[in-house]
Amino acid sequence: MIPLTAEHYPQEGRVWEALVRIWEDTEAPEGCMVEIIDGVITVAPPRDTLQNVIVCTLQRPLYSVMPDDWGAYQKLGLALPARHGIYVPHLVVAPEAALSVAGYVTPAAAAELVVEITSETNAEHARTQKRAGYACAGVPLYLLVDKWAPGGPAVTLYGEPEGDTYRTRNAMKFGEPIRLPDPFGVTIGTDDFLWP
Repeated sequence: MIPLTAEHYPQEGRVWEALVRIWEDTEAPEGCMVEIIDGVITVAPPRDTLQNVIVCTLQRPLYSVMPDDWGAYQKLGLALPARHGIYVPHLVVAPEAALSVAGYVTPAAAAELVVEITSETNAEHARTQKRAGYACAGVPLYLLVDKWAPGGPAVTLYGEPEGDTYRTRNAMKFGEPIRLPDPFGVTIGTDDFLWP
């Protein structure tokens, strides 16, 4: 493992090093996800079956349109030192070459697409802090699959990051297809998101 030190992110120095050290040393029950969100270490329960079904539904068509040197990764830690964060999204599409940079985590800026699937306990983080973090890192596309959206289960595709905000590109209810723009150029059905 190559540790993430101030050498990698000199602007963050000791605060970043301390957060990463605590994150690396945090022991959570098997399957739980440990993240740093806005400088706070969080532990989330294991992902439920529906979240895994949704990831599978998204991952299959992505592999048919991605370049051969890209991958669709689950549980890949993304470093966002400017936001004092290490996020572990449900799915990250990134070039394989970006993965060798830093051991346990990859710089979030290397991601081409990030997918977060909400649970009842993490929905607010995914809608606000994580969306702002991914935008700040310059991730081109952020797909939020939000079973707990205030208006009912919805899928929202964000793009065109500027500062810590995104423009909403598409928003639809579960069951309606979502179109991912270039470099993917694929439409993905969301009927499986309603499972059972």
